[in-house]
Amino acid sequence: MNHPTRRRVTHALLASLLALGGALPALAQPDTPAKILVGFPAGGSFDAIARIVADKMKTELGRPVLVENKPGAGGRLVVDILKNSPADGSVVMLGPDALTALYPFTFKKLSYDPAKDLVPVGTVAEFPFAMAAGADPKVNTLAEYVAWAKKNPTKANYGIPAVGAPHHFFGMVLGDAIGVKMEYVPFQGSAPIAAALMGGHVSSAIDVMSSLVENHKGGKIRVLAVSSEQRAPQLPDVPTFAEAGYPTITGMGFNALYAPPNTPAAAVAAWNKGLAKVMAQPDVKDKLIAMGFLPVGKPVEELVARNAAAAKRWEPVIKASGFTAD
Repeated sequence: MNHPTRRRVTHALLASLLALGGALPALAQPDTPAKILVGFPAGGSFDAIARIVADKMKTELGRPVLVENKPGAGGRLVVDILKNSPADGSVVMLGPDALTALYPFTFKKLSYDPAKDLVPVGTVAEFPFAMAAGADPKVNTLAEYVAWAKKNPTKANYGIPAVGAPHHFFGMVLGDAIGVKMEYVPFQGSAPIAAALMGGHVSSAIDVMSSLVENHKGGKIRVLAVSSEQRAPQLPDVPTFAEAGYPTITGMGFNALYAPPNTPAAAVAAWNKGLAKVMAQPDVKDKLIAMGFLPVGKPVEELVARNAAAAKRWEPVIKASGFTAD
């Protein structure tokens, strides 16, 4: 039996919902692939981590998850793409700590506002930095390097994979700690640094530990210390900087997922919940640890606090150095 009154009410409700639709945040359809944007080339560590996460998140989100590489400007280029992406939970970005903790202080002009354009989703993984020596000087410990640097201050330098990155400022802090002004020597990535170390073209290097492990184990370079609070499982024979007498050289880098501005809280929560489950999976842990990373996957608030602590740590160091990247 037809009910005209019921039909009128139903039509009215539908009309009201359609009218409100423009004011409500749209959520992406489950069958539409989600994307993880990465601001670095395919084949690198960030790309590898993003693909591990994407492969597992498809189960947690119930939809395909793709990785899209948008390299350039030390990971800053992809932020412009992220902030103009749909705010419906279909797009997130895997970004480095430099986006929130360093670039706001090293660049006079940024194309993004970390507080407004990067919606925290969750910390993916953290990683230590390390210092290594190569062909010249032939030292085996940090103490030996420091003694050499004090005798040869004009030769004391350190290779870094990029200017204005955490490696750069770890070197500055180390120089202050040992009382030697060490000059930084920038390279385009980690591979040229290893070649320079082995060729004796730089006296040391500061890089992400994972980039130094293979050559250390192969006897081509010697990792002298790591920046983590505890010794790294990949290099149990290498002391921390704190163990070597330099507790100020302690800290971890990290990468995290961010969503576009105005992404609904429900979408952020879905990604965060899924990320926590993914980071807790034994095979994911094993893969990341083998790469030199430690899985995190904690609540959004942890990432907010981590970003604030990192910015608080590096802002005075950067300002005291007088360094600007533009």
